[in-house]
Amino acid sequence: MNTSAMARTGRFQARRVARGSVTEGAARAGLAARGVIYLLVGALALQIAFGDTNQEADRGGALAELSQKPFGAVLLWALGIGLVGMALWRLSEALFGSVGQDGRSARKRLLATVRFAFYVFVAYSVLSFASNRGQSGGGSSDRQSQDATARALEIPAGQWLVGAAGLAIVAAGGWIGVRAVLRKYHDELRLGQMSPRARRLVDVTGVAGGAARGLVFAVAGVFAVRAAIDYRPDQAKGLDDTLRTFADTPLGPWLLVCVAAGFVLFGVFSFAMARWRRV
Repeated sequence: MNTSAMARTGRFQARRVARGSVTEGAARAGLAARGVIYLLVGALALQIAFGDTNQEADRGGALAELSQKPFGAVLLWALGIGLVGMALWRLSEALFGSVGQDGRSARKRLLATVRFAFYVFVAYSVLSFASNRGQSGGGSSDRQSQDATARALEIPAGQWLVGAAGLAIVAAGGWIGVRAVLRKYHDELRLGQMSPRARRLVDVTGVAGGAARGLVFAVAGVFAVRAAIDYRPDQAKGLDDTLRTFADTPLGPWLLVCVAAGFVLFGVFSFAMARWRRV
């Protein structure tokens, strides 16, 4: 067998492993872990809307809430391991492509690479929180956003970089919301295995949850752009402060209730994706 044939065989075997049962299990565990986080953040945001908690409605607040439950330490480790699975799945998509006709395109692989980097960070923060018994989670999302913005503003062309990042987040939020409303997630589902009732559940949770998620991303991006224009890092907001701003609108806490409910629905949608997504 010549060298090129051996290389092709090696790539085929690596791709088969990447799409095997282990990777599929990792992907489904990661989607379920994402669902847990969104459910907890949404529940905390609902409590904030009705003035029932001082806990932060972000990943740190969700982890703190989870740590107080029975077997909280075990649940935190399970959540972190699930997110590691999500990162490994995205890495396999970046290396070998994803399902679908254009799954091996450069755009899809670049997007998978970005998602891989994001979930590596999220998994690390969750596992750090678990290993330090809740004493470390990287700080609140608001403090992280303000610190990162302050450091970025100090470098040459920092205002432009922060402004561009904010615009990118706004665009990402719009992309997330539009894809949800257009039900683009149908391309990733095993629709033939779903009952009509399951499809309705996925559409309700996918559209409402995705729209709420996209809206929060877009608003957070707007705050980043404002921080760049005014050269004020304190105007950058993480997830918690972004959610709280919805309660300060003329609609009062009810807009926050709607967004929080959307996060809960996106958590349910993530569980549905863990069950029916094509991997």
